[in-house]
Amino acid sequence: MKRLTSILHVALLAAPLLLLGACGSKKSVVADKPAVASADTVEQKAFMQRVHANVQTQEFVTSKVKFAIEVGQLKQSFTGNLKMKRNDVIRLQLMAFGFVEAARLEFTPDQVLIMDRINKQYLRVPYHYVDFLRESGINFYTLQALFWNELFLPNHQSVAQQDMDAFTTMAEGDNMIVSYDDAKAGMNYSWLASKATGRISMANIAYQDRLNNNATTQLNWDYRHFAQMGRKHFPDNMGITVTTPKKELKLSLELNYLGNDSDWETRTNISGKYNEVEIDEILRRFMAL
Repeated sequence: MKRLTSILHVALLAAPLLLLGACGSKKSVVADKPAVASADTVEQKAFMQRVHANVQTQEFVTSKVKFAIEVGQLKQSFTGNLKMKRNDVIRLQLMAFGFVEAARLEFTPDQVLIMDRINKQYLRVPYHYVDFLRESGINFYTLQALFWNELFLPNHQSVAQQDMDAFTTMAEGDNMIVSYDDAKAGMNYSWLASKATGRISMANIAYQDRLNNNATTQLNWDYRHFAQMGRKHFPDNMGITVTTPKKELKLSLELNYLGNDSDWETRTNISGKYNEVEIDEILRRFMAL
């Protein structure tokens, strides 16, 4: 039971931070000097086309996952399953002892579901229920782009070839820094991508809270390794660091047995035996860790 409780604590810790913090680490791809506008030269346009050409065309992505978390003195690792359907759902199932589902996080375009399988509790809320997400434009499609190793724009379902002029670029050795600033929302989005392949190796989101002395919250998403999937590649080893003014959380996701299984229900049906709880209760558990 102690092991199950620990896993639930990890799930409850990770979920609010993924929701509230979708923003990076102490290292950032944001440069000290301003970026130069892209798409002004043939070379820059060709580079952005290489980035766009890496977009995965598979509709389903499924995998076993090794999941590790570190926050303060807490360090925990366990296994689970990751199931995704393009533009529809991202589901992370956390397992105890390798075969008992202890918790489930399910992101869909309209809402977020957090399930405590052990205590038969759940939370289901729309994205606009969380102030930060509503005001900054971070939604399901942002999270999808991070998992799928793609560029994204606030309040866009996807980034098309004609959207590439919205980004700026700057050379950084063998890489290019791709940036997009949303000054009104206090957001800065940056990616580090290979000049040669256009493949993204890092994504960073930084948010400055003007109502809180410009305190910065960041999310840094590192793509450590890629596996062949169809004719393209998919990230199968990722490191995520969420830094807030009060906490730093590190996550590691290692995907194994990547596949394209489509034989699964894309929505979780909640049994009448489960009790719905308020977001305050989830956050209280998180803050108590």
